Amino acid sequence: MTTANTWDETLDDLGRRRARVLEMGGPDRVAKHRGKGKLDARARIERLLDPGTFQEFGTLVGGDVAADAIVTGSGLINGVPVMVGAEDFTTLAGTIAPGSNSKRYRLAELAVRDKVPLVMLLEGAGFRPTGDHYGRTPTDLLAQAQCSGKVPMVTGVLGPSAGHGALVAPVADFSIMSRQGCIFTAGPPVVKVSTGEDISKEDLGGPDVALPSGVVHNVAETDEDVLDEIRRYLSYFPPSAWSYPPVYLADETTGPRVTPELLDIVSRDNVQSYDMRAVLDVVFDGTDWFEVQPERGTPIICALAHLGGHPVAVVANQPQVLAGSIDAEAADKAAHFIMVADSFHLPIIFLADNPGMLPGSESEREGVLRSGARMFVAQTAATTLKLHVTLRKAYGFGSMVMSLIGFDGQAGTFAYPGATMGAMGAAALSNASHAEADLAAELRDMELKASYHSAEHMGFDELIRPEETRNVLLRSLQRGLYGRQTPAAPVQRTVIIP
Repeated sequence: MTTANTWDETLDDLGRRRARVLEMGGPDRVAKHRGKGKLDARARIERLLDPGTFQEFGTLVGGDVAADAIVTGSGLINGVPVMVGAEDFTTLAGTIAPGSNSKRYRLAELAVRDKVPLVMLLEGAGFRPTGDHYGRTPTDLLAQAQCSGKVPMVTGVLGPSAGHGALVAPVADFSIMSRQGCIFTAGPPVVKVSTGEDISKEDLGGPDVALPSGVVHNVAETDEDVLDEIRRYLSYFPPSAWSYPPVYLADETTGPRVTPELLDIVSRDNVQSYDMRAVLDVVFDGTDWFEVQPERGTPIICALAHLGGHPVAVVANQPQVLAGSIDAEAADKAAHFIMVADSFHLPIIFLADNPGMLPGSESEREGVLRSGARMFVAQTAATTLKLHVTLRKAYGFGSMVMSLIGFDGQAGTFAYPGATMGAMGAAALSNASHAEADLAAELRDMELKASYHSAEHMGFDELIRPEETRNVLLRSLQRGLYGRQTPAAPVQRTVIIP
């Protein structure tokens, strides 16, 4: 008998065990899952990662319970290493037991140790009622919280996600849900017992609930769409806070060019509205920029884009919504977005056109000052490169949260001629002070001249023509990034649910 032959029985046993794990919940359950238009856990990982790059660990955890209901391992996305976990709903509803908790903890632990992103794909019913005692075993959420500000953390909600497993989504930097996704503290049966309320999974935590609440950021139609969007989102980010974002090679889209289109898009009259998304289409390298939370806090647009091939974060007022006034939801959204961008060294470009924070009793009840203060702290604390352009107006605290404030570390501040600014607009000030017609006209004239007065006192680095917008931002960005050094170890930031 040769030495190799002595391995046959042992390796055959390992092969049988592995084959059982690959069956997940069994052919019938997998087929039923796919019959709903979903991918199974392993197919999701295959779709997410670059082909042939998945390396699994923890296959034998759970014994007879295949992989203990979660598939875990590493692979590549766009050539960058990532850690990935996918809850397997076909195996005991993707529930969590001590073994799978250990796998989840190990995933996040390795992500931080190896300085690579963490992706969690959720479809599970929370803790498994096995009667097993966890004792002093650390919960996976401890390790996941350690990812905050250190490695990009993304979740995809691809089916019902309840209880402990669902907590991963609001802890993450970015979460995206399919149309079949639902996320909640507890599912309808528990709600019925606890409160007497009869409610469907969709009404309890589907996209129409999870998006407005901010628990998830974006929605996509299918599993495939969600996974493709995760790949696209991560393409803007470095593997960790210890490195810088990737830069595209120069081509016809990344070079300097004038932007005369903005003369037609941005009305000189402050009263007329326009779509800020059209401005982004013109200023940045292409129109395929990535918007985060497009259905929440709509007076502000938060987007990932490229300028000169460099990934950048964009915070822009949307004049089509409340004339660009910043409400509590918009400020909360922007604060979270700014903190994530700053953690991973994405330059932030502020495009301001707002009459200030949204006033009124409803706005005050929603905590607009609290949320505005949170956004202000996020942007003033940011150490990444910051650029600012006032397109038409920026008033009061609404200008400060958009990084229009002296000695705030900006790499460049610009405005269009005639841009108006101050504590409040001339019309509001006239009404508040009960000004006569001649005084109201004088206030309006002073308002129109404000950009020149500000430029005379270095309130801006320069007043620019709209046609110059892209090139001014591009050159300032290139200059600001030229002397950058490898960043030091990141500072742990507090996890704040958007």
